[in-house]
Amino acid sequence: MLSAASAKNPYKWLNVILLIATLVVNALATLLPLGGRDTKEISDMYKNLLTPAGFAFSIWSLIYLLLIGFVVYAFVAERKGRASAASPGPWFAISCVFNMAWLFCWQYLLTELSVVIMLLLLVTLIIVYLRTRLVGERLEVADIAFVKVPFSLYLGWISVATIVNISALIAKYDFGDFGLGDRGWAIVMLIAAALLGFAIAFRFRDGVYPLVIAWALYAISVEQADADRVVQMTAIIASIVVALFALWTLWRSVMDRD
Repeated sequence: MLSAASAKNPYKWLNVILLIATLVVNALATLLPLGGRDTKEISDMYKNLLTPAGFAFSIWSLIYLLLIGFVVYAFVAERKGRASAASPGPWFAISCVFNMAWLFCWQYLLTELSVVIMLLLLVTLIIVYLRTRLVGERLEVADIAFVKVPFSLYLGWISVATIVNISALIAKYDFGDFGLGDRGWAIVMLIAAALLGFAIAFRFRDGVYPLVIAWALYAISVEQADADRVVQMTAIIASIVVALFALWTLWRSVMDRD
């Protein structure tokens, strides 16, 4: 376990540089856009029953805002002898590289490689997430707000994005959804996402991660309202149930901390 003695953070400047680079690449993907198509336009090319409504992607603004808070807080935490912001080690910097690599792959229609990069990003964020939960000191509010919450949000969204990315690849090549059919595959993945939200919330008493899952499920239900009524209802019910469990987990966390 990490402790206050581990507060020294040799990666803080690297994190700043790579996060700025990530923000620039994301801006270029929208403003140029990279590859001549914006992210949503490419998503529509591989439309399937797990494609979320466009508003779902607005969560990136919150994710990046919190990540900016994380890299800034790293300097404060080191001065205060807090180990929390140093806990990700080099893995946050690595996640930034995968984030940028995924954008290039996606924008230039390298869908197969984008799935590989997305899986690597997911694994990297899982490592970051677990390391931020292994800090051997009582966390202050600032540690929770600027270290734990950003990566709960980030991992939650990338968990769903991985499912959507794989579904886009399946749609591109018409793999037949592993014999489940379009609707069957969508329902299985929706239930899997919901169960993942429950599992993480229960194991780590994390109410933020499942809230992101609920947000994504709701966005899918909105987008699929006219495409498949069964998928829409499955997504909205799963969204409500996961959101309620997330709020209960948040309430329990606050009560336990008091």
